[in-house]
Amino acid sequence: MLNRYARAFFTRVLTPTAQFLLRRGIGPDTVTLVGTLGVVVSALALFPRGDFFWGTMAVASFIFSDLLDGTMARLSGRVSKWGGFLDATMDRFGDAAIFGGLSYYFADVHDRPMLVLSLICLVSGASTSYARAKAESLGYECSVGFVERGERLVGSLAATGLAGLGVPFVQAIVLWGLAIGSTATVVQRILHVRKQAVASGPTAAPTAPVTSAGPTTTVTSDHLKPGKTVEATS
Repeated sequence: MLNRYARAFFTRVLTPTAQFLLRRGIGPDTVTLVGTLGVVVSALALFPRGDFFWGTMAVASFIFSDLLDGTMARLSGRVSKWGGFLDATMDRFGDAAIFGGLSYYFADVHDRPMLVLSLICLVSGASTSYARAKAESLGYECSVGFVERGERLVGSLAATGLAGLGVPFVQAIVLWGLAIGSTATVVQRILHVRKQAVASGPTAAPTAPVTSAGPTTTVTSDHLKPGKTVEATS
């Protein structure tokens, strides 16, 4: 939900930067890879140490590459299935690094409830994305969702940044909300696809080709009595 509104706004804001990079010969795939590397390094270097505020600032600065590369692809006429595949795959690495870094910190300080919440957000977030990708590969529509990637990123980073500034309870409240919302989104997408599958009816299983019987042949061997006949097929 948040993705739709934020993407339109940031596309207008990032268009001058996208045009500048394209004039310098930098392609959208390069921006995708560099942005993902920045997110992963920032999250895994700073979040496990408890540097929540500066970690959030560093991760947020690279997150914009996720919008910048798409803007560059559209401006240069290089929108392709490969670019979409690369972008979606790199997004999974970035999301895993953010919640993985938080999980490492909570495990290190023995905060089991927050550790469990972080792990639920990590797993349910990946499952949400996979459910949509798999559904669309099978020909189903699966764009529904209470909590999509935009909500997960904005919510988790804003709460983590505020926790780094010493604001109490906000991180726990937001992670609880994301854990519940992301899990509900997975269930929502499963039910949404099942409804479409039931409406379209069962898919017939492929049938084996019918072969015509060949002539009857007399075969003798150690396992067959002399003169026993078997059917030979072509």
